Amino acid sequence: MTTGKTLVMGASGFLGSHVVRALADEGRDLRIFTRASSNISAIEHLEFEHAIGDVCDPASLRKAMQGCSTIYYCVVDTRAWLKDPAPLRVTNVAGLRNVLDIAMELEVESFVYTSTIMTIGLNDSGVASEKDEFNWHDQASEYVKVRVEAENLFLDYCKRGLPGVACNVAMTYGKEDREPTPHGWMITMVLRGLLPAWAGTFSSVGISDAADALLLAEKHGRHGERYIITDRTLTLKELWSIAVKAAGTPFPVYSMPMWLMYLGCWLSERGSWLLGRETEVSVTSLRLTCIVKGFDNSKARKELHWNPRPVEESIAEAACWFRDQQRASKSALRPNETLQS
Repeated sequence: MTTGKTLVMGASGFLGSHVVRALADEGRDLRIFTRASSNISAIEHLEFEHAIGDVCDPASLRKAMQGCSTIYYCVVDTRAWLKDPAPLRVTNVAGLRNVLDIAMELEVESFVYTSTIMTIGLNDSGVASEKDEFNWHDQASEYVKVRVEAENLFLDYCKRGLPGVACNVAMTYGKEDREPTPHGWMITMVLRGLLPAWAGTFSSVGISDAADALLLAEKHGRHGERYIITDRTLTLKELWSIAVKAAGTPFPVYSMPMWLMYLGCWLSERGSWLLGRETEVSVTSLRLTCIVKGFDNSKARKELHWNPRPVEESIAEAACWFRDQQRASKSALRPNETLQS
């Protein structure tokens, strides 16, 4: 039983907003922390205190964290396509360190940290678990390396006494992906017939199930441990097929030879660089879908008592939500290019 307020950091993001909803359903005394520019329309109807600041501003952090016994940390810069990883490290590592220092100083009772499934190591069997330490540095993108650095930092603080639990969350799907997330944006492209073919796999989970897992991690998670939060791994052809069927769109989905996919991503990168722009469709992003395979979620199921719905239901909900949004507005949705904070 918490003795103070519950703080959700990164509450305007896709996962953070669903964590706020789940905590509000429990009747928790809530405070959220976002930047001044963050869009909180997804949760503005709920009751909470609103603290504004930045993870790189210790003064605003200390003010927001004061009086809070439980911290849900959902802040992450997800711009995996950036050519220069420096901004990723500022938020995902330096900003996190600021938060952890203050959490230790204030002696919080519980700290639930949102990590990524990409920090899990590869296993020769094809199915990895929390026991598998990260072991694919030579193939990892700078974004993945930054996320590994951030998770290691968090676990180091746990060894120093922070009562923290890490949740390694897979790709999330569901309603209210308002920005949208990069993988949500890909569904919008599929529904418009602009991305009918792909290759590779995504480890996936429903957004509400992921939020439930974070709440269960506070209640049942062992301090200093990490928990894989995924339902199953789908090929992108399977994922897109679920989406177009649910939304009732006429566009077929194809498999594409890997060499042709790499060529398409390479051309996208070169074209964007010539125009001085970043692109989400990159060789690196495609390579990641081919590296990461299956994951064992039995630890989360057993220790956290987590029982997710089949992710297909959440993908279908996401597709129908995006379809309805597209019908309501003829303007195309663009991928999220801001921090989820």
